[in-house]
Amino acid sequence: MEIYLISLAAALVGGLMLSRVTKLLNLPAVTAYLIAGLILGPFCIGKINIPGLGFSSLEQIEGLTIVTQTALGFIAFTIGNEFRVTQLKKMGSSAIVIGILQAVITTVVVDLILIGLHLVRPDLISLPCAIALGAIASATAPAATLMVIRQYKADGPLTRLLMLVVAIDDAVGLLLFSASYGIATALAQGQISIMAVIVEPILEILLSLVLGSIMGWFLSLIELFFHSSTKRTTISVAFVLMTVGLSMTEFHIGPIHCCFSLLLVCMMAGTVFCNICKSSEDLMNRIDGWTMPLNILFFVISGAELDLEVLSHPVTILVGMVYIIARSAGKYFGSSVSCTLTKQSKPITDNLGITLLPQAGVALGMALTVASLPDGYLARNVVLFAVLVYELIAPTLTKRSLVAVGEIQIENHIHIHTHRLKRV
Repeated sequence: MEIYLISLAAALVGGLMLSRVTKLLNLPAVTAYLIAGLILGPFCIGKINIPGLGFSSLEQIEGLTIVTQTALGFIAFTIGNEFRVTQLKKMGSSAIVIGILQAVITTVVVDLILIGLHLVRPDLISLPCAIALGAIASATAPAATLMVIRQYKADGPLTRLLMLVVAIDDAVGLLLFSASYGIATALAQGQISIMAVIVEPILEILLSLVLGSIMGWFLSLIELFFHSSTKRTTISVAFVLMTVGLSMTEFHIGPIHCCFSLLLVCMMAGTVFCNICKSSEDLMNRIDGWTMPLNILFFVISGAELDLEVLSHPVTILVGMVYIIARSAGKYFGSSVSCTLTKQSKPITDNLGITLLPQAGVALGMALTVASLPDGYLARNVVLFAVLVYELIAPTLTKRSLVAVGEIQIENHIHIHTHRLKRV
């Protein structure tokens, strides 16, 4: 236990120290935390195997799943708070259309390109693997996007639309993946399960929305028993922890396997809570301050668990580059088409797709599921490679897009930082 505590402390200190360097390079802090994780991980400092100094093995990192899952829960809860009725009246229908359409187009683009690669070089990638990767491509990681928005206090039409689209993307991605994985399994085994392709994914979404609604409603009721801001913050944190725990449970109803989506449950809880509780905005600001160390640990641990051994496989790099190019094109083209259909402004149309490039936790979870296919190891390695590239580059691209539309006042940010240095 003491080794875990020392390792977590080293992760926090390492991430924060490296963020000072990336600030000089005008890069988002998220990039610093991910690089710190790579440095402290089992493929760098962790190899020295000094107890407490970094993470010596991937098994040790897997033992910290509770930290990363909890951080994801708070991130999803925060994103759910963007679904306020006033906000939905302004752009709710547009966000839904964009969220669905860009995810579907991305999956179609990646499927077509990877299936084409299979037809040309069947020795590189199988048809089931190509179909599965197409669905995984639709997933967007909300964590990196949210951290960039928080760090630079971004605000404006693109930022608000982005938060809504990222939330919707999770539900759409879940359906696309479940259907595609069912088809891929049928191609590999010669049989298809309607239960796994249609019933279970829809039930997972419905159960997640119901559980999230109940938890958000209960939280808003219990908050009324407390008047102290500190106690209300504490009960809010406790309820998010409880929501994360409940969303990780699984059970069976006859032959049907039932489970929850952690992101959907926590997003729904945040949505219900923010629309019922009058003081939700103030409480969210307090929770954000409490969860900052948790979020830093999430990215450092995420960086540490990136398997650098995938870089030693030429096939992984080749298919991975095709996947990255196809997914990036799908996100950009899909967002542009859906923004044009919903009559968004040109700055939003040109930049939304770039802000949807980050990919991490959800995609890695899908890749672990796909690993059960005959050549699922390739899909897993390709996603690992893509996550490594996206997590290091995408936060900077997101920041640049938000600067381009004027929703990050970078000049003011630099001016404030310079003024502080002069005072010191």
